[in-house]
Amino acid sequence: MHIVSPKKREQAIIVGVANKRQPVHLTEEYLDELSLLADTAGADVISRQIQERSSIDAAYFIGKGKATALSQLKKELKANLIIFDDDLSPAQMRNLENLCDTKIVDRSGLILDIFARRAKTREAKTQVELAQLQYLMPRLTRRWTHLSRQAGGAGIGLRGPGETQLEVDKRLISKRIAKLKDELDKIGRQRKVRRKHRTDFFKVALVGYTNVGKSTLLNELTSADVLVEDRLFATLDSTVRRMETRENGNILLVDTVGFIRKLPHNLIASFKSTLEEVRDADLLMLVSDISLKNYGDQIDVVKAVLKDLSFSEKPVMYVFNKIDKLDDRKLVQEVKNEYTPSVFVSAERGIFMPELREMILKASNDGVVEYEIRLDLTRQKTISQIYDLAEVVSRNFEDGHVNLKVRVEKKQIPHIEYLIDENLNN
Repeated sequence: MHIVSPKKREQAIIVGVANKRQPVHLTEEYLDELSLLADTAGADVISRQIQERSSIDAAYFIGKGKATALSQLKKELKANLIIFDDDLSPAQMRNLENLCDTKIVDRSGLILDIFARRAKTREAKTQVELAQLQYLMPRLTRRWTHLSRQAGGAGIGLRGPGETQLEVDKRLISKRIAKLKDELDKIGRQRKVRRKHRTDFFKVALVGYTNVGKSTLLNELTSADVLVEDRLFATLDSTVRRMETRENGNILLVDTVGFIRKLPHNLIASFKSTLEEVRDADLLMLVSDISLKNYGDQIDVVKAVLKDLSFSEKPVMYVFNKIDKLDDRKLVQEVKNEYTPSVFVSAERGIFMPELREMILKASNDGVVEYEIRLDLTRQKTISQIYDLAEVVSRNFEDGHVNLKVRVEKKQIPHIEYLIDENLNN
């Protein structure tokens, strides 16, 4: 009987650069995170190297001397992968690969590899492939293997007079990128239609650093069954679930892809349609892992990404998860004073989850008011439009009119008043 052995994990050396803007202790933190990323991608980190430089070397990033020493270390440790914590230029990557005679990966390439492994749905796969191809395009070299198989194996007949294989490959990738963008535009339009059907719901988007427990929170609040795994980027697709409450059944929670430092710009752009769910949210629930020393830095990263996406003006509720793993409980009051409003929970153990539910319910009720409307029964179109915009609590008929009592978001009141005025004018 033939036994298939499990795939051997790659042996990796990780490399970071320290300077005045990024001191050694911060570089160490970044390499801790890079080590977790490497583990998620299927590699064991067997060494970490920090190079202190005042400026980046244009040819070898860390300088030729350090790169030569890195090559020797690779041989001694029998490593088959070197991962840099920063993005490398195509020239730097090519020079390092030639000198070290091994595979070189930068932070963006590593994150893209993880996303490719994690992508399950058609949308996520399309988004990741687009980001990968945009990352790959400037890194193509003349020694690149044929990519023509990506166009269904068509190679002969595609070349122009005197056209090199590199030019063919670039042209094929450009065509594929255009096709993927068209697919994502179509998916984005479909998402927009779905969101239109949720206008009468109060929407809460869970945002935060990767692996802080957003999916566990969603499961706990909605009895969902979203994958929970102690790995970076366990889930990529946004998940929408209803939070059941006695007082208000129209609350939706939206789980989104986790953020991370130095998230590749191509990836953010590719996941734009997924992150549009955040744009339509009434409240952002910024989730953090309070047990981590650098929770504040992670919050800053999330806020920076939200600002880049023009989502920073939305109201924010801070949820500090994993309170059961916090050693210094005195920290709670300090954090509470700095981040308002905030709540401290353990989603995994169900600690203080009722308090979180109450805060979400209060936020939803603060944005909703009761409103009474009287309309002529002949205005069925207007009545139908109001049903689409608001939750009808009660109705009664009188003298050819209908009296409606509705619960509606404050932001919808001007629209309803416009419809009523239009009705009166007609």
